[in-house]
Amino acid sequence: EIVVGDDMNRIYIVMDYVEHDLKSLMTHTMKKPFSIGEVKTLMHQLLAGVNHLHDNWIIHRDLKTSNLLLSNKGILKVGDFGLAREYGSPLKPYTPIVVTLWYRAPELLLGDKQYSTPIDMWSVGAIFGELLLMKPLFPGKSELDQLNRIFKDLGTPNEKIWPEYNSLPFTKKMTFSNYPYNRLRARFDASLSEKGFDLLNKFLTYDPSKRISAINALKHGYFEESPRRIDPSMFPTWPSRNEEKEKAIRGGIQRLPGSSITTVQDEPKPPSGGKMYEKLLGGGDDDSYSIDQLLPPAPGFQLRG
Repeated sequence: EIVVGDDMNRIYIVMDYVEHDLKSLMTHTMKKPFSIGEVKTLMHQLLAGVNHLHDNWIIHRDLKTSNLLLSNKGILKVGDFGLAREYGSPLKPYTPIVVTLWYRAPELLLGDKQYSTPIDMWSVGAIFGELLLMKPLFPGKSELDQLNRIFKDLGTPNEKIWPEYNSLPFTKKMTFSNYPYNRLRARFDASLSEKGFDLLNKFLTYDPSKRISAINALKHGYFEESPRRIDPSMFPTWPSRNEEKEKAIRGGIQRLPGSSITTVQDEPKPPSGGKMYEKLLGGGDDDSYSIDQLLPPAPGFQLRG
């Protein structure tokens, strides 16, 4: 709803109040992990929302748990469209420095500027893994560290599994260690079924043209096997962050704004590759930098001269 103030210079957007975002809920509030039925409920709603966006020619470009809102009625909503863009055919070039680092697809990390909806589906896969593990799947500290973490678990890509791999800007400037394919299964216990792992792998497919779409993910057998997803109305409820803060104040607990009682790894700031990363990808100014000045190598990488 749009509300106008005293004059046309004061225009407000009034949105539904939603009690939680998934990141804060998992980090600060929940005492035990989501059940598999709850994960399926959240994922099915997320995929329905992403499918609606893609059907309407919109790429979100910043899907992550802190941008997914969950009401006390079990309804999940996709938020924060600040980086969303329309797309079409033929594809036009965009900046590759989008999507918060932990959820950024490998083609973006490797400098691809002509991308589409598959970047959102990689983010959905990272979110799926996070809901299962209750911690980020690939919590990289830099673009190179992010690639290294992905390659360690999924194997180093090549032209056989990703035909466009060697034509990406970054692969021409870096030599990557050869990690075997695919060790991701060891990250998850038996509660993730083989169908569930198959779906996760389809989200985290290197070749964007082969990555599963939202509509096909909704039809995946994972959502049909037991345990089935629960009805949103049966979803557990938790006190909102505002209620927790008020309770802490009444109890005399001193907390800095935004601080956590437990020690957690902070989510990286919204998309930023830094000026050096932009220069390496040709997005900066004309100043001259050597490759090793631009990006110090991370473990598992060598810079080409």
